[in-house]
Amino acid sequence: MDGAKVTLGRMAGLYAGAAVLRLAVFTLIPGLPDLLTGRVEISTPVTSFKRLQEGLFLYNHNVSPYDGGVYHQAPLFLPLFSLLPSFASLPIFTYLLYIAVDLVSARALWRIADSGEAVSSALFTSPRREKRWSGLVIAAVFLFNPFTIATCIGRSTSVFTTCAILHAIAKAVSGAPLGAMVALSFASYLSMYPLFLLPPLVLLCYDRQRPERATNSPLKFAAVCASAVAGVVAVLFQLSYLVTGSWEFLPSTYGVQLTLSDLTPNVGLWWYFFIEMFDSFRSFFLAVFWLHLSSYVGGLTVRIRRQPLVVLTLLLGIFAIFKPYPSISDMSLFLAVVPLYRHVFPLMRYTFVSAAVVLYASCLGPAFYYLWIYAGSGNANFFYAITLVWGLGLSLLVCDLMFAVLRDEWEVERPEMAGKEIRQI
Repeated sequence: MDGAKVTLGRMAGLYAGAAVLRLAVFTLIPGLPDLLTGRVEISTPVTSFKRLQEGLFLYNHNVSPYDGGVYHQAPLFLPLFSLLPSFASLPIFTYLLYIAVDLVSARALWRIADSGEAVSSALFTSPRREKRWSGLVIAAVFLFNPFTIATCIGRSTSVFTTCAILHAIAKAVSGAPLGAMVALSFASYLSMYPLFLLPPLVLLCYDRQRPERATNSPLKFAAVCASAVAGVVAVLFQLSYLVTGSWEFLPSTYGVQLTLSDLTPNVGLWWYFFIEMFDSFRSFFLAVFWLHLSSYVGGLTVRIRRQPLVVLTLLLGIFAIFKPYPSISDMSLFLAVVPLYRHVFPLMRYTFVSAAVVLYASCLGPAFYYLWIYAGSGNANFFYAITLVWGLGLSLLVCDLMFAVLRDEWEVERPEMAGKEIRQI
């Protein structure tokens, strides 16, 4: 009982500290939220708060929010934010909503950490399972990560996708497959790319089934999960149709991501490539880029079948590099789940290099963007070059984590090789 009280007290203290920090930044530095909202590292065409405000204005004046070609986000954001008081007069309610979403995301992450799935899955138990951080530490790392705070202050709508993804994983590890599929459906509805997480999430749900509700047939279980996702997404689409009065939101929301029709600069790899692309080759390379992004799902799911949570983690890192419109919010989500693998950190080889490269790009990215857009002393190559460095740092971190996890599995299969150096021939 005393331990539970201590845990609740620490949880309350952590949440209160994170909420107070965010609220203080919102209120004491009133110009910072608008500054961060305009940063391309935080806001993308499909997550921008300014574009949401534009769509909300049209929606409140009975005009289709997609008429102006600016709003590319999910229609159900509109009735949600229209319930809040006007942002211009009472912004505090919007601030509180974003703070609450961050805290709810941290609670889901805490549950994932406490489940122990990262160190001991249904098919694999790490020999280093004792080296792990508590849910309190992992939630604190997420809440006080500068990328997470900047995303919250910048009011990017990607925080809702992050919350849905973390809840999908939390429901899966707690043995609630239906809840996991519903949460994944909401994440896919908001951002589309989380749909790629379905295969490893289904495997995670299958491994963590409750005995009284266990299904022996993997194919039947996967079919039921896929049907649940399809059904929930269909309901969300129908609600969106009722909100907007047409199906115009489909090409304006998901079509923009599929075709990359908005080439606003971001920290990703797509925008500059397609600016330089001849129109006759555009469709081919769009297919190639999407095929490249989706090709990781099957390979990782099959190769690391015994640890589906690892597959989810690696895919989140890959999406932060290769999705059409990435931002630092995707990086913050990936960094939120990486600490779950504290036990394999000693096996990682390039931790310092990858961290240094990411910090280097984080500092120089805004400077290079300023030189290009405002100072006029550079061109698009300045900013795109630093986004390549950013992608390199993330790639190193993803590959290093994958190596450490596979090395951990290998040492269980071959105990005589534990601690010995590996050389690729």
